Amino acid sequence: MATKNRMSLLEQLSKYVVEKDKDFLKEALTLLINALMDAEVTSMIGAEKYERSENRNNHRNGYRQREWDTRLGTLQLSIPKLRHGSYFPSLLEPRKMSEKALLNVVQEAYVHGVSTRKVDELVESLGIKGMDKSEVSGISKQLDGFVTEFKNRILEGEYPYLWLDATFPKVREGGRVCSMALVIAVGVNQSGEREILGFDVGMSEDGAFWEEFLRKLVARGLKGVKFVVSDAHEGLKSAIKKVLTGSTWQRCRVHFMRNVLSQVPKKCQGMVSSIIRTIFAQNDQESAREQLRHVVDELRGRFPKAMEILEAAEEDILAYMAFPREHWIQIHSTNPLERLNREIRRRTDVVCIFPNRDAVIRLVGTMLMEQNDEWQVGRRYFSLESMEKLTQANGFSLAPIAILHK
Repeated sequence: MATKNRMSLLEQLSKYVVEKDKDFLKEALTLLINALMDAEVTSMIGAEKYERSENRNNHRNGYRQREWDTRLGTLQLSIPKLRHGSYFPSLLEPRKMSEKALLNVVQEAYVHGVSTRKVDELVESLGIKGMDKSEVSGISKQLDGFVTEFKNRILEGEYPYLWLDATFPKVREGGRVCSMALVIAVGVNQSGEREILGFDVGMSEDGAFWEEFLRKLVARGLKGVKFVVSDAHEGLKSAIKKVLTGSTWQRCRVHFMRNVLSQVPKKCQGMVSSIIRTIFAQNDQESAREQLRHVVDELRGRFPKAMEILEAAEEDILAYMAFPREHWIQIHSTNPLERLNREIRRRTDVVCIFPNRDAVIRLVGTMLMEQNDEWQVGRRYFSLESMEKLTQANGFSLAPIAILHK
């Protein structure tokens, strides 16, 4: 009879094992399982060891060693072998589920940015004999099929808005460690929903790599792009001009402000920043242009280099104002990607150095799949009403001067 004050025998044994002698129960359990296997083989072949019997239908043929991972740790089992046929103990069948569970743990750890060495340490801390790096990496590669399918999927519908950005994880290649460009494309479809459109890893963030990346997106079905947001990387700008013909390019306002303020003495940066922000506080594009010219005239004498940058970037930093006002906050910079990039950096920093490009694709790809799923079930990024303004013939038109391709 069970009572609240009485522990079961199993609980007492478990408590004893944890607090006293874990090896004792491991040895006892090993002995018990080996005895059960011998009994099972005896029943199967119809005779005990060395027994002469008319019911015998097979003979033992030694033992094979096998490790079995349990909550108590890794047990060393001696599984009987048969002269004819094979034998696998029925009591070990549940291990298939434990292997699946362990596989899931390793995959989850890898997806969350835990290095292969640390995954191995995690497995050992569970009382299971350590897995070497090749085993952990091998298990992690089972994610590749899902990632490849997601990365190469067909893009359906139109994506009026597109954000492009890059981070730089460290990857070992050709016997040396180098920073590689991890590029990501995020789009908003006609329904106002965000979607991860593509990602890739390359040796450098040059124009050829960006052009190849964008052409792959187009080949997979990317179309209807009206507006592209990125930083002012010349190679990227050139690739956008070649591949996304007719789209409007917006220079990331956040990156632009950093560039301008780098030409201003630190003690004056706060003041200059406040004055420049009055440009973006205007209610329409034309008013913003007038304010920009006024700011340039006012500050040119004190900060000539900064004002030269501001004047030259007029069309690029105000392009977003030709689009629906409801979208201004999200489309004037690559900030919508910043949270995503921070999470990518957090996980890649744990790994420190990736063994190859495939490892980067595997980790980042799995993370982006999860993020994409969250966006699909979450709220719309832009309302349907505001998205309709992009397709209304007379309700919305692009300012000709803001078009990147004429």
